[in-house]
Amino acid sequence: MPSSAPASQRVRKRFTTGAQRFDDLYEDERLDVRLLRPGLLRRRQLAVDTVTSYREPRVLDVGCGSGRIGELALEAGASHYLGIDFAAPMIELARERLAGFSDRTELILDDFLQTQIEGTFDIVLALGLFDYLPEPAPFVARMFELCAASGCVVASFPAWSAIKGPVRKLRYEWIGHCPIFNYTRPQLERLFGERGFAPVEIQAPGRSGFLLRAWRSSGADTPA
Repeated sequence: MPSSAPASQRVRKRFTTGAQRFDDLYEDERLDVRLLRPGLLRRRQLAVDTVTSYREPRVLDVGCGSGRIGELALEAGASHYLGIDFAAPMIELARERLAGFSDRTELILDDFLQTQIEGTFDIVLALGLFDYLPEPAPFVARMFELCAASGCVVASFPAWSAIKGPVRKLRYEWIGHCPIFNYTRPQLERLFGERGFAPVEIQAPGRSGFLLRAWRSSGADTPA
């Protein structure tokens, strides 16, 4: 049976005890990853394309994990990269991976909703984050606050599919004791639109998820 512990505790435990194993799933040079997990490559490419569309952007990566996307963002021209994650082993992996970019990198071990973050960011990345959030609205609200005028959030979201949905539920919740949440297009439009993001661009490149880019227009104020 799935664990009865709060969702946040189960997610933290999963990424604390299985950091290296989880990181290995993102080794995109492996043939099986390219064939079986094309969504990882699509969201990576969207992140890189967004970084290159700005001139030396400041990038915030929420749930940065082992820093794989951070490495690509820095290589693509990010002037400053701030990664935050609440699993210590993930931050250590990120520190090792991004050692060559130490002059442009800051890593924080903390809860995104709790920690103090200075300044705003041209790009806020949230790739593989919303899968595990029982209450996504506070995260979107905080991202809006930290997004610079004309800045952009790049995020990924799983969607229920008849094939992958039951497999993911079994694998994550029943075997891994980790919650997993799915989204619909109308839900995402409301989630970001009601916080003040416009326009909101939603892609559905595969059957099991969405890629989203949401911009904060220069005149947008934080909703009451």
